[in-house]
Order: sequence, then C-alpha cells, then structure tokens
Amino acid sequence: MIRKRGRRDSDETAEITASDPTTPEARDGSSFDELMTTAAPEPEQVIVEKPSRRVAGWGRVFRGNKTLWIVAGVAVLSLVAGLLVQRFIISPAEAASNTEPPEPGLVTAPVDFGPLSNDVVIRADVGYADSVEVKLDTSAISGPAVVTGRVPKVGDELAALSIVTEVAGRPVIVLPGELPAYRNLRIGVAGPDVLQLKQALVSVGIDPGDVASDAFDQTLADAIGRLYDAVGYPSPAGEATATEAYRAAQDSVTAAQQGIASAEAALSQAGQGPSGAQAKELDVAVNRAQRELDAARADPARQGEVADLEDAVAVAVAQRDDAYGGKDLSGEQGAVNAAYEQLNRAQEGLELARQGVQPFLPSSEVLYLASLPRRVDDVKITRGAILEGVAMTVSGANIRLTGAAADADAKLLKVGDTASFRLPDDTEVPAKIASVEQPKGEKRWTVTFEPGKLTPEQWATVQGSNVRVSIGVGATDGDVLSVPLAALTAGSGGEARVQVVDGDPRDGEKAETHLVTVTTGLAAGGSVEVTPVEGALEKGDLVVIGE
Repeated sequence: MIRKRGRRDSDETAEITASDPTTPEARDGSSFDELMTTAAPEPEQVIVEKPSRRVAGWGRVFRGNKTLWIVAGVAVLSLVAGLLVQRFIISPAEAASNTEPPEPGLVTAPVDFGPLSNDVVIRADVGYADSVEVKLDTSAISGPAVVTGRVPKVGDELAALSIVTEVAGRPVIVLPGELPAYRNLRIGVAGPDVLQLKQALVSVGIDPGDVASDAFDQTLADAIGRLYDAVGYPSPAGEATATEAYRAAQDSVTAAQQGIASAEAALSQAGQGPSGAQAKELDVAVNRAQRELDAARADPARQGEVADLEDAVAVAVAQRDDAYGGKDLSGEQGAVNAAYEQLNRAQEGLELARQGVQPFLPSSEVLYLASLPRRVDDVKITRGAILEGVAMTVSGANIRLTGAAADADAKLLKVGDTASFRLPDDTEVPAKIASVEQPKGEKRWTVTFEPGKLTPEQWATVQGSNVRVSIGVGATDGDVLSVPLAALTAGSGGEARVQVVDGDPRDGEKAETHLVTVTTGLAAGGSVEVTPVEGALEKGDLVVIGE
C-alpha cells in the first residue's frame, strides 16, 4: 500500500495502483512511462505510512513524562519481587511448626581419667601481718618530749637494735618482746619486765648475767652499758641529783674513817698504859671481836654464835683493861665503836648512791615489738614536734593473706594445709594455712595464709588486693576414673552402678546399654571417683546421665 501526498496542505491521500504493462491501457499504445507521466504531472513524494493520530499522541505523552514512567516501572518490578520473596521465604516459627520433633536420645557424658581433688575456695586480702599502732612512753622524760632526731619513713624495716626515732636527744631502741615498757629499770628492781629485758639482750648477743633471775643486778647494768655502745649513744647514768648523792656518800665514808682514827687515838691516850704498838693491838682485838658480834646479831643465820661472841668481846676488853692497869676506858671505847658503826652506815649509803649512777634503762628509750622485723606502714610524727599519742603504725615484715570462711568450710581446714592463689599474670603461687580462728561473737572464721616467696615485682602487683585462694582438702592418689554424680544409680542391693552406652545414644530407648557396678571414692566438683567391680569401664566410655 503506497500513499502519495500532493502539494496541498490537506492530509488527504490517494491510492494509486501501479498498472502492469500488459494491462489494456498499456496495450492501447501508451508506454508505461507515458502513463506514469500522464498520471503524475507534478512531482510527488512517496513516504511510508505513519501511525495514526492516537498512536502519535501516546508517544508524545511518554516522551514528556519519562521519569514518571520509570518510577512506575520500578514500582511494578518491586511488587512482583516482593510477591516472589514472600512465596519462598519461611519464618523460623513456621519452619519449626512444620518440622516434626526428632526422636529423643540419651544424655551422656564421657568417663574421665585423671587426678581428682576437692577444694575449698575463699577470698583473701593480701597485706603485711599483725598491724599495730605504736605509742612511745614519755613519762621518764623530765622536759617536753620533742622529736629531735631520726623520723622513719613508710616502708622502713624495724629490726632488733633499730632506732625508731630520737626524743629529747635520746634514742628509742627496738628490742624483741611483747610486754610494753612501763617503768625505768635499774639496779634493785625485779619483775617480768626485767626478765624480758635479759632475754632481749641475749637475742642480740649481749650477756645480761643470770637469765633465770628477774632481778636487776650489777651484771645487767653493765650489759645496759654495752647495749648503748652497740647503738652508738652514751648510756644513761643517773640524774644530777643521783650524782650529787653519790659524791655525798663518798664524803660520808671518808668522814667516818677519820672519826675512827680520832676515837682510837683518844682511847690510846686515855689508857697511857701499854706501848703504842701493844695498845693498838689490844684495841684492834677488841674492835674485831665487837664487829664480829655486831655482824652475828644482824645475821639471823648466826644467832647461835652471839653468846660466844659476847664472851669474846668481854675477854678482849678485860685483856685490854688489864694492860691499862684496870682503868675505866668505856667512854673512849664507846666512841671508837660508834665511829665504826658510822663507817658501816656510810659505806651502805655509798653503795646505794653508786647504784643510782650505774647504767639503767629508761622506759622512754626502749620499744618492745613482737615478731621482728616490722615494716613501717604509717608515720604520724615530725621532727621538731612534741610527741603525743600514736607515733606510727607498723606491721609484720612478712606477707599474709587474710580471708573469712563459713563454718562448714572452716571445719575442713587445719593449720599447715596447702593452698594456692594466682597473680594478675596468672602465675600460681603456693601458700600454707597459718591459722584458723573464730573471733569471739563472730559467725565466720578468720583464715590466714603464709604465701610462698614472692619477688618485689610480684608483691607490688598484689599488695592490698583481694585474691581467690584455693585450699585442697581432699585429693586422689594419682589418676583415677571419674564420672558425673548424675551418672550413678542404685541397684536393688544399694550398690552403685553406671549405665554404659554400647551403641549410638541418639537412638534413645533403642540404644544398647549395659550396667557396670562400681565403688565410689572422692567426690569433687560435681564428679566422683569410681572403680569398676562387675564389668569393664574405661576412659572415654559414655555413661548415661539423663534421657
């Protein structure tokens, strides 16, 4: 079909059928070219048929709204994809509802082979042992108790013969002991504090004399002098008043001796009898007899000698009187005797005064601490300040772990039991129980542990921390077979049994099993030691613990 359009503006078309040369018109004598010239006097444009107006309109709509058509197409595709996904995806709940439950199987556990132990586990704080507050006695100090010398630092270690501090220019010496110093110790006193002092001196290598005696004697005073020499301070030798008293006693002895000489001279002159040498000899005999008598009268153990000594005195006096021609010299003799008595009293006073200036131990210059060495944890004194109240806090130099245990657990523990805890780097450290005690009025028990040796770096990682301590209270002797407690059943005779699976436990009731009679041992951590009695049982066998 060919349509031709003339030059007119109308859209009308004319249909022309091309004639064959054999048509009647061609046979009239007109050639095909002539016919075409006649039929188409004007040039004409031959075109292919175009769409109708309606089709052309939809094209214009599509070209003008291309974005809208693309969005609509995507929406349609998404709808189709959603329907397809919904068709093939199934929710878990729907899948579970459409799935039939599996056949129930046996719940089993393997037989284990290895060591088995029963442990008690508690929490414990790590720190130094036996923390105590230290108070220093200042009652023996006459003036203000001013801290004038060394002040310890936190972390310092106090051992025997350490100088804690210096108060009013005098040292405070550390000695081992539990009884605190409460009085000055000097010659003439006795008691448990003297005995403790002697034992402390022995521990530092100083001989105090008789350690079984609780009396302070001259030997102990000399030992005190050596104690102060060891710490580099002069020993206290009494106050100024004691020194003055000693000097006065020495003067009294000298005066008494001079009195004797004067009295004897007067007696000799009054007699005018025998020669000087003879008279002196007679006087010496009388005085000697008189002193013996006085000594016997003063000694309860010599009372039986008094009568004989009185007779000896009478004889000596009679002999002297005879030598002097029988003169009454009682007055002069009495003066001589009185002079000798005065000398005795002066000598006694001198001894007491001498003791007053001997080395002694003031209560303010010693600090007794048990379990030396000790570590300084806190210091409350400063140089130049007056010492009042608590001076410092010290603890044992040894590391301790302190925890609390319930009554049931505490009854399983005893001193010497081994334990262990772990450092932050997971290093296991051994320990031993040092004490298991229940404080009065408390329900829980206090358990202390002594850890194995720690390096300073390791100690720094756990100081002041709380760690988990495991104490083995029961263990098997080597490797044993063990099963979960739930695997045990009781036979008709009360014997313990385990059910061993022979086939596939997933077969449930259809699985093949057999019973093995066992004896039980240590139970720990949900498992129990078993030994087969009837039947075989080996590591890795599956035993039934539930269905």
